Amino acid sequence: MRRALFLALAIMLSSCTALDVATHSVRDDPVKLAGGTYQLDPHHWSVIFDVDHFGYSRFVTRFDKIEAKLDAVPNAPEKSRVAVTIKAASVNTNDPALDTILTGPDFFDAVRFPDITFVSTALARTGPKTADMTGLLTLRNQSHPVTLKVTFNGGAPDPLTGLDTLGFSAEGRFDRAQWGLGNWWPAVGTEVHVSIQAEFVKPKSD
Repeated sequence: MRRALFLALAIMLSSCTALDVATHSVRDDPVKLAGGTYQLDPHHWSVIFDVDHFGYSRFVTRFDKIEAKLDAVPNAPEKSRVAVTIKAASVNTNDPALDTILTGPDFFDAVRFPDITFVSTALARTGPKTADMTGLLTLRNQSHPVTLKVTFNGGAPDPLTGLDTLGFSAEGRFDRAQWGLGNWWPAVGTEVHVSIQAEFVKPKSD
């Protein structure tokens, strides 16, 4: 009898979860969402960059280890700030030999400079869901401003965890030579295009 009750309860909970997922929707107005400190969801993000490769294509590379914090101020979005730390040694080109070159002293020099950081300094809204975010990108102990075009995709409590979640897309372009990373030019272009997808989660304790 007890086993049957537990089974029935499990089925009910499963059905509720499935219903929550099926009917899930997000708010697209950032002003109406919960403020506070959010952490990057460790399972739902991507940071990739691409450069011109011999004029044949844009060679795409990604990073595998990143941490980020977002201080969200919905009623005054321009006051929101983000801080990102990328592990230089986590660069992944799908070619181990190239990964070794990029993490070596000629490029990221990941042993001496393990962290690549981006800390926002200003946010200017360009539309109801878009903004230009400017911040300092630090590579190999050199910092230069970079502007990202950010789109707010939506926010709501996650249907599986119940945690407040915000989703963003962003992209930007910069010249890698500013950080002393002009190696292999002109065979490999110096203009870097970055594309970002990120979900931020607000811990229950916040």
